[in-house]
Amino acid sequence: MIITRKAISRRTMLRGLGATVALPLLEGMVPAASALAQTPARAKPRFGFVYVPHGSIMSAWTPLQDGVGFDFSPILKPLERYRDTVTVLTNFHNTGENGHSPSTAMWISGTFPAKGTVVKLGTTVDQLIARQIGQTTAFPSMEFATEDHSSHLGSCAGDFLCSYMSTISWASETTPLPMEINPRVVFERMFGGDRATPAERQARLEKNTSILDAVRESARELQRGLGPKDRTRLGEYLDNVREIERRIVQAEKQRTETSLEAPLTPVGVPENWEEHVKLMFDLQAIALQADLTRVISFMLARELSTLSYPQIGVADGHHPVSHNNNVPEQVAKKAAIDIYHLELFASFLDKLKNTPDGDGSIYDQSLFLYGSGMSNGNLHDHVNLPTLLVGGAAGRVAGNRHIRMAKSTPLSALMIGLLDKAGVQVEKFGEAAGTGIQL
Repeated sequence: MIITRKAISRRTMLRGLGATVALPLLEGMVPAASALAQTPARAKPRFGFVYVPHGSIMSAWTPLQDGVGFDFSPILKPLERYRDTVTVLTNFHNTGENGHSPSTAMWISGTFPAKGTVVKLGTTVDQLIARQIGQTTAFPSMEFATEDHSSHLGSCAGDFLCSYMSTISWASETTPLPMEINPRVVFERMFGGDRATPAERQARLEKNTSILDAVRESARELQRGLGPKDRTRLGEYLDNVREIERRIVQAEKQRTETSLEAPLTPVGVPENWEEHVKLMFDLQAIALQADLTRVISFMLARELSTLSYPQIGVADGHHPVSHNNNVPEQVAKKAAIDIYHLELFASFLDKLKNTPDGDGSIYDQSLFLYGSGMSNGNLHDHVNLPTLLVGGAAGRVAGNRHIRMAKSTPLSALMIGLLDKAGVQVEKFGEAAGTGIQL
């Protein structure tokens, strides 16, 4: 038999007018011989790290039952629809003095930060995984946040430099990675194209020219050679890119029209925090779908955050609410914030679950660590940290479990287990050594 169909390269991009748009995984990217045998395109593993500040109300976070088939606690309830791929882990700790800066710094580094003017921590798990699985992607890892230490957040905490609270990702013990809070910057980084000069990008924005309009001819040419299923998948993907761009442009317009004096807030950040989070999650979903990256890190909010959440009935700032002093009304407010954060995260997971990838979905190939480097907001401690894993992980991690660790178990032991799932072997990480937690 003569095989005439030519496979599409996984690195194919849509190009035009200084813009590039990466493509999702298509069946046409399978070698022709494999396609005849109806072998799906091979999916790639993805890892994500989502940080929330100020700990949690652990009595409302921790399931009452251990083992398989536990009842979801009030705070974790938004993830119950993903029961089969959720693992709750209790009693992990990080060793070091209490505080906001150490909470963020130690979370996925397992290392207590240096004080004073010295910047020193340790390479974080996300970066070790990125070195292993991200070297063939445009961005070995991508780092996102919704707040930094500028504008309304004020000073940093104690004897530590702001670097320790501004990122959870460290490329080396002296190299903190900046986390991007501006969706416009992320979008341009993903789709603006290396050939576009700053002047060309600015001109396109001023003319309100869509990036997808710039690559329209390239898309039409590609679609002519695709099968019906791939044409549909590509169309849906490009519609999602256009919708994200529309929302970013709307956010910029909103900020301009309100004339709000916020010079330290980058243009393109929505006034509405929930819209900001959803935009960042959508950009992460597109980046994973297009295989622009396979490792993402996201600070949903920052330690010392004074964000209030009137949309869920919490008008007080998050940081003051976390100092609840066990007053029932304040405890309920903090629990409501924690539930709200998990609802937003669950919506992101829904998007990944509905995004095809190989013979499954992006969700099926992904594993996310969600949690905080702090437990009790009154004490700023790092004992019994709120920690969970969620995602299909290509079948490599069993879900539907609540695992209660011995109280002497460092969180670093879990990090060794995550590294193992990514194919990274280490003898020691942070406080832990050996094989770590077997997931």
